[in-house]
Parts: sequence; C-alpha cells; structure tokens
Amino acid sequence: MSVKQISVFLENKPGQLNQLTETLSDHNVDLRALSLAETTDFGIARFIVDDVLETVTILNEEGYISRLTPVVAAEIPDEPGALNKVLKIFTDNNINLEYMYAILSAEGSNAYMIFKVHDDAKASAALVSNGIKVLSQEDMADL
Repeated sequence: MSVKQISVFLENKPGQLNQLTETLSDHNVDLRALSLAETTDFGIARFIVDDVLETVTILNEEGYISRLTPVVAAEIPDEPGALNKVLKIFTDNNINLEYMYAILSAEGSNAYMIFKVHDDAKASAALVSNGIKVLSQEDMADL
C-alpha cells in the first residue's frame, strides 16, 4: 500500500516556497505533510495533500514542474524507540530507506512517518507483519 507524494522543483531564491504555498492556499489545498530539501540552485518541496489529482492539475496549470512519487505512510506510537523499531524492520528485511519525514498527530499519541523506499510493497508488508499500521491515501486525506 502506498500514498502519493507530490514533489515540486523550486528555484532556491527568496519567495519561491511562499509562492507555492500561496497557490495551494488560493485553491484550498490542504497540506497533510511537507518536507523541503535544497541544494545551492534548487529545492524540492515534497508534500502530501487531501486531493492528489486536483492538486497536480492545479500545479500544472500554474506552471510548476511536479512529480508523483509513491511513499509508505506508517502510524507509530509517539514514544521513545518507536522509530528505531520501524528502522530495524527495514534493516531486517533488507529494505533501503531513501528519505523520511514525520507528521505529529493533533492528539499526540501517534506519529505518522513518511518513508521513501525502493520497494513500497515489500516495506508495507514488512511493517504490517510486525504490527505497524500502514496508511492509505484515504487515511492521509482524513488526518
């Protein structure tokens, strides 16, 4: 099971991220998760939204270069050692982790981790078989 993440390439100069978030806000796009990575010349905004197809359409119409990427979203307890447990599952199952980022829930009892891995089906199966809840696109939209 995977969730679709949208990646948008931005020039690394003042105001670019603000313009992107303003575009999303103007179209009532609800961000569920956001990660920003940068290099000297450009940045990549990675995010998960409530309505992926509508958002990609909006971004294309507004001239943004975007890409959809499957990622694994998992719910883990917000407690010491929980992330380590997930990473050990990946290690034990020879799953390569490319990057990750976190979302804290409003009630604070769980954290939601987004994982970019080489094989999301294998990663999802390994997590589920070890008692970790893997979220669907609908689950993420409902957060």
